[in-house]
Amino acid sequence: MGLGNLKQLTPFVKEAFQQTLLVAKFLCGLHVTNTYLCTFALTQGPSMLPTFNLTGDLVLAERLSTRFEKMQRGDVVLVRSPENPRKIVIKRLMGMGGDTVKYIAGPGNNDKEHTIVVPDGHVWIEGDNKFNTTDSRKFGPVPYGLVQGRVFWIVWPPEDFGSVGREVQ
Repeated sequence: MGLGNLKQLTPFVKEAFQQTLLVAKFLCGLHVTNTYLCTFALTQGPSMLPTFNLTGDLVLAERLSTRFEKMQRGDVVLVRSPENPRKIVIKRLMGMGGDTVKYIAGPGNNDKEHTIVVPDGHVWIEGDNKFNTTDSRKFGPVPYGLVQGRVFWIVWPPEDFGSVGREVQ
């Protein structure tokens, strides 16, 4: 291959390099957005009925509230499971560090009411479906660092499209 042939390839090499940079910038932006700003999550299972469907909803969660400690009781949150760190669960935030939370350990059995003071740096989370959920009533207060984001919008299914409200109970 001669020098003349290399000169002919130069515009193609430049174009390929520019396109590669464009794709790399897009992927970096996507990573930063997903890690630090907002992310999509899929709900599954009965624990958050009737807020979310049993068959699953696609939701959007923002990550800024957790970083700036702006979470409030009643928020629906993404939490890394204390029982299985590979799993992200969606529950309702019922108490923050220092709050006194009253709960029934076995709502199906009408057990007596229990009271706990949530330790500083922890949160108390519960599913909306009290009869079929694994939450803080089973594994106790969750370290605040496991909270991954605040769910604020249902994206799918279309008939449920809209904001996820805060419920203070």
